[in-house]
Amino acid sequence: METLEELTQAIMSDEQNKAFTEQGIKPLFTIPKTARINIVGQAPGIRAQESGLYWNDPSGDNLRDWMGVSREEFYESGMFAIVPMDFYFPGHGKSGDLPPRKGFADKWHEKVLALAPDIQLTILVGNYAQRYYLHQKSSAKLTDTVKHYKDYLPEFFPLVHPSPRNNIWQAKSMVYGRSSSRFEGLGQKNLKSMISDI
Repeated sequence: METLEELTQAIMSDEQNKAFTEQGIKPLFTIPKTARINIVGQAPGIRAQESGLYWNDPSGDNLRDWMGVSREEFYESGMFAIVPMDFYFPGHGKSGDLPPRKGFADKWHEKVLALAPDIQLTILVGNYAQRYYLHQKSSAKLTDTVKHYKDYLPEFFPLVHPSPRNNIWQAKSMVYGRSSSRFEGLGQKNLKSMISDI
């Protein structure tokens, strides 16, 4: 098995990522050996890529609130792996960031996750992560996936992206409660309690 350093170098040397490496941009992911929870999002945004720190924005604040963990716990506890569908910012599109590049997760996720053998829960943030890990068709609706989260436990927990822009979606779907900043109506175990039990 490759070490983290060897794997990172292999990612940076890959032809698909050559343009990023030439600009001095490193792949943005983290995989502590002690990780018990893996968070799979879409790809780093431009702010994360420029700062070198994932989920360092209002979306990250919401995500930590939903999980019931502090900023310090999130970044420093060694509990959380962050393995997005692409480790580089894919660029801007007409209506937001471009999707993760095709084939990236196929090429690197298995190798990266081998470095953290004790992961117990994978949180799937958004459509791209859910379709990939849950083997869904492109027609699968995120709202239905999130509402039927129990179908994917205990290995996976699907989430909508925690962007503040999704507050209207959260209110309409009745899956989230803005007042308590946590899931509502999800039975005995919500995301916070699941994480506290790991």
